[in-house]
Amino acid sequence: MKDIDIDDFKISNKVDIKDLPTTFDLDAKEKKIEKKLRKVSEDLADIQNTMYAHGKYAVLFCIQGMDTAGKDSLIREVFKEFNVRGIVAHSFKKPTDLELKHDYLWRHIKALPARGKFGIFNRTHYENVLVTKVHPEYLMYENMPDINSLDDVDEAFWDRRYSEINNFEKHVADSGTIIFKFFLNLSKEEQKNRLLRRLNKPNKNWKFSPDDLDEREHWDTYQECYEEALNRTSKPNAPWYNIPADDKPTARYIVAKILYDTLKEYKDIREPELPDHQKENIDTYKAQLKNE
Repeated sequence: MKDIDIDDFKISNKVDIKDLPTTFDLDAKEKKIEKKLRKVSEDLADIQNTMYAHGKYAVLFCIQGMDTAGKDSLIREVFKEFNVRGIVAHSFKKPTDLELKHDYLWRHIKALPARGKFGIFNRTHYENVLVTKVHPEYLMYENMPDINSLDDVDEAFWDRRYSEINNFEKHVADSGTIIFKFFLNLSKEEQKNRLLRRLNKPNKNWKFSPDDLDEREHWDTYQECYEEALNRTSKPNAPWYNIPADDKPTARYIVAKILYDTLKEYKDIREPELPDHQKENIDTYKAQLKNE
């Protein structure tokens, strides 16, 4: 099975989204890929257990992609070996009335993981420069003082949002959170195939919505918005990774490997040691238990 170099997937320079691959050949059968994923997931779980005891770093795992890109199943498979105490997942949907009474980052700030934990953002704060950019009319629900009509939503407005997001992530990273941002890059043809499979399988029908077809009509606009987001917000402290997503097992393995290969380089993530006075008395503690 082919090894991967995580730098091949990291967005480090300006990109044209049309040039980013939606497929990647690992030169292995599906069962082999799933076996390797299981091993990497176990290794990640070991790192997380150490992080939980260490309590110095948190991990923020952000995942974005078009409908049917495989976000839910990827999260399930990559993190299935984790202890539930060390992981918190949030799936951000349409903002509630309470969330709309705050600034757009508020609901994401209060969902940030504590040190020692993995936080998963399934759809993220980037919806605010993706969905709202494709559908700027949604911004009117935010009731912002300086936005009284769609005419007020100009390039300066979007420049401000990108700057706010970059500043937010820098603050989070500076505070001890390791940020990963994954763009599941799905081809339009593969999305069509997955939507058809949903319609053809009775046990998958519930996942289909006519809105999926409406959003598909905006495919090119979404691609432009993703391209701008990748180019303007992939920073050393919060990099984006382009994940070829036409094959789900491959995408899951690549994401898990990027997580593992990055986190294992943090040599200061280690289990805490007992205080000296407790270490000196370990034999005493053992004897006390044995003699109960």
